[in-house]
Amino acid sequence: MRGDTTKAPINKFTMLSEVTSQEIGDLKTLEQFIIERQEEHEHSTGSFSRLIRDLSVAAKIVNWHMRRGGINNIFGTTGEINVHGEVQQVMDLLAHKEFVRALRRGGECCLIGSEEHSEAIPIATNGDSDGDYIVLLDPLDGSSNIEVNVSVGTIFSIYRLPAGWGTPTVEAALQPGVKQIGAGYVVYGSSTILVYTTGHGVNGFTLDPSIGEFVLSHPNIRIPDDGKMYSINEGNYNSFEPGLRRYIKWMQTENSEQNLPLSTRYIGSFVADFHRNLLKGGLYMYPSTRNNRNGKLRLMYEANPLAFIAEQAGGGATDGHNRILEITPEKLHQRTPLYIGSKLMLDKAHSFLRGD
Repeated sequence: MRGDTTKAPINKFTMLSEVTSQEIGDLKTLEQFIIERQEEHEHSTGSFSRLIRDLSVAAKIVNWHMRRGGINNIFGTTGEINVHGEVQQVMDLLAHKEFVRALRRGGECCLIGSEEHSEAIPIATNGDSDGDYIVLLDPLDGSSNIEVNVSVGTIFSIYRLPAGWGTPTVEAALQPGVKQIGAGYVVYGSSTILVYTTGHGVNGFTLDPSIGEFVLSHPNIRIPDDGKMYSINEGNYNSFEPGLRRYIKWMQTENSEQNLPLSTRYIGSFVADFHRNLLKGGLYMYPSTRNNRNGKLRLMYEANPLAFIAEQAGGGATDGHNRILEITPEKLHQRTPLYIGSKLMLDKAHSFLRGD
């Protein structure tokens, strides 16, 4: 009788865990990537590299808190209302504190603007001179979704303190988005991914929990010119302007020659919706409504940094009429309507908004 030739079932979980030291050695970390790219443009100096490192360290700490949130019972609200009239979540405040702490310790930042703080935060460093970078951030975008385990994120924007400015003030931060020298976001989801640009393309890094480092996983991200999905809160449909309502109805039309209808994909965490559309193609819209004539998203903390990334990846971003990055801000917490994503979808939206 022949011996049993039945093969043991393949355990894919075992296979995934069998990563050789050579494979780990082939991974390029965020810090290695930054160092390699320092010579490409004038702003990637050692201090700028350290600033990106400080932001990534804070993201790791926030990620740790997120993964243990349910266990440590840090979900829910603080009972306070933030500067935007929104109920503040416990994780909002925790993320804000971690990013401010990391930037303060790093010493490369002279001024912080946070969605969770009513005023700009000046930073005094321990060195001979203050840093000359301004960082604006939404510490935890989509935080109201935390308790239901939906992806949330951090968004950041980096400017230089204008030459000869002197003591950093909030007015120093009121620069149009075209003046950004860096921008990025972190998605805390099934994996934790940091995506950023310095004006030379867009790259993504996934946090490898086995070594505690962000490693290059999405090099040279390009958003598809067209997409098959759109992201909008259609519950506000009746308060949208007529051109937008016509555009939505057009996207829902059954027309195989035009690859219609499109699919609606709306998570409710802006950074998560944007990340999906960036990788797969799509258009995110948060327009003006009867109750929010200026839209709801913040120009400085959300629209500008993600518009910078969208353009660097081959997409675009407008307020429905004007390029987001060319808007001159008047105040730190300014709001704006936003249309952002694949170029052809954005162009089509504009044609409906114009009434073409």
